[in-house]
Amino acid sequence: MQPLISIVIPVYNREDYLKIAIESVLRQSFTNFELIIWDDGSTDNSVEIASGYAQKDKRIKLIAAKHQGFSNSLKSAFSICSGKYIGWVDSDDIIAPTALAETAKVLNNNPEIGLVYTDYLLIDKDNKILGKGSRCQIPYSKDRLLISFMTFHFRLMRKEVFEQAGGINENTGSVPDYDLCLRLSEITEIYHLKQPLYYYRQHSGNMSQTQRVELIYSSQEAIERALQRRGLDKDYEIKVEIIGKYYLEKKR
Repeated sequence: MQPLISIVIPVYNREDYLKIAIESVLRQSFTNFELIIWDDGSTDNSVEIASGYAQKDKRIKLIAAKHQGFSNSLKSAFSICSGKYIGWVDSDDIIAPTALAETAKVLNNNPEIGLVYTDYLLIDKDNKILGKGSRCQIPYSKDRLLISFMTFHFRLMRKEVFEQAGGINENTGSVPDYDLCLRLSEITEIYHLKQPLYYYRQHSGNMSQTQRVELIYSSQEAIERALQRRGLDKDYEIKVEIIGKYYLEKKR
């Protein structure tokens, strides 16, 4: 039976958190899905961990590829998805047991909606819940998306709309998801499901921590492209402030 949903987990050296990410997908109340785990040339035990699950569950496809970077890996993984609906889970995060059921219900019942996204909770390296993500409080609008990435996690989208928008652009630096959401907002309806169905992990290896400045400038470029597509670049330009904050922390 062809799966209704394809979920991608892109992986690069995530042996510490990959197991719980995979298990969160396998625990879904909605079971008609495939899980594509795309390993981007990991040098730790990520492939071995994923392989153990793939041997036990036929819904899992494991691809151990050469290292090509996050955006290219994501694009390659989505190219082999067979589901009507597609989405991804970061290899250090978790989805709630009803995430697929609740988001698929929105798409099933509303053919005009091309993407649905949920609220999310912050967790630490030990899975302790830290609170609700700040972006959950931002009302969705196509225009507000130009300056606030509120369509954060979890996202499920129609594959045909994803392809119509051009899919993953591998030339978007470290923000292929933001760039994709901007393009999707220009061709389809987007719905905010106000349920915390994703757990976003904060830890020292987060891209937001290790590549903060790159994220900022990649986002700026994504916004500039969106302004051009929307014919707004003659009237508006994006300005960016990078603010440094300093504090003292007691040595341990």
